[in-house]
Amino acid sequence: MEYYFKTIDSPVGRLTLIASEKGLNAVRWERVGQQLVGSENHDHPIILEAEKQLGEYFSKNRKSFSLPLDFEGTEFQKKVWEALLTIPFGETRTYGDIARQIENPDAVRAVGGAANKNPIAIIAPCHRVIGATGKLVGFGGGIANKTILLNIESVPSQLSLW
Repeated sequence: MEYYFKTIDSPVGRLTLIASEKGLNAVRWERVGQQLVGSENHDHPIILEAEKQLGEYFSKNRKSFSLPLDFEGTEFQKKVWEALLTIPFGETRTYGDIARQIENPDAVRAVGGAANKNPIAIIAPCHRVIGATGKLVGFGGGIANKTILLNIESVPSQLSLW
C-alpha cells in the first residue's frame, strides 16, 4: 500500500497528515528526526479534506470529523481507538471509562498505552481522555497541547495538571 503525506501548521504545532488510498492513516506531531514513509503529496483528496476539517476544528467551526480512517494497529488498539471516536466534542472520559466501554474493565493501563499510540491524533480524540481523578495525564502531543485542544472544545476549567 502506498502512503502520502503533507505537513501543516496548526495551533498545536506542525502536524503531518498521512493517508493511504483507504483513508487517513495518521496525524503525527512533529518530532526531531521523524522518518516519513511515502510520498509528499499536497493534492491527495483525503489529505486535503483532513486539512480543511482540522482548520475548521481549530477555528471552532467543526465539532466532529467525517473522514475515512485507516487505523493500523493490534485488534485491542483498534478497539480503543474506535472507542475514542465515540467521545462527544466538549466531553471527557477516563481511561477506566474506555476500558469498560470496550468490555475489558481491568485493562485501564493497556487502554492508556493504546491511547498513547493513537496514530490519528485530534480526529480520534485521545486528548478527551483524562485520569480517574479528573487530572490531565499522559498525551502523545504533550500536556500543553492537550490543554489547548480541550480549551478549543471549551471543556470545563476544573481540569488541572495536578
